[in-house]
Amino acid sequence: MKKLVLTFGLLAFIAAGVNAQVAEPQVGEVKIVNPNAPVMTFETEEVDYGTIEQNADGIRYFVFTNTGKEPLIISNAKGSCGCTVPTWPKEPIKPGEKSKIQVKYATDRIGVINKTITISSNASEPTKVIRIKGTVLAPKTSPVKETTGTPVQN
Repeated sequence: MKKLVLTFGLLAFIAAGVNAQVAEPQVGEVKIVNPNAPVMTFETEEVDYGTIEQNADGIRYFVFTNTGKEPLIISNAKGSCGCTVPTWPKEPIKPGEKSKIQVKYATDRIGVINKTITISSNASEPTKVIRIKGTVLAPKTSPVKETTGTPVQN
């Protein structure tokens, strides 16, 4: 009898937990969207550093405009690794106003750049991912000492 009561109690507990889950909109259901929400419209969502030398200037900018009807507030911006550090405006960006997100990449690292920056805001698209790419070259080294002037003849 105790096993039967425990089994039904466990089933009731599981059923209650399943019903408490927040359901995602199903096919045919409409998700409520604020028509006045801010909108981040970027001039470009990917910045190409191109081919740069090691320890070159790693700062680039992503310029955007708030094309929505309410002020845009960026709550966070995070690089995909510690080598990519974003800096974003802390004050609200008014509708129609331009602003920029600065990204500093650690160019002391040699190789291909392929990183993302994830932006969190109150925009209609609350999470936005932008990208940087490029290649950092090793410094040029020469095994032969270069000389200037005229060669010495014997």
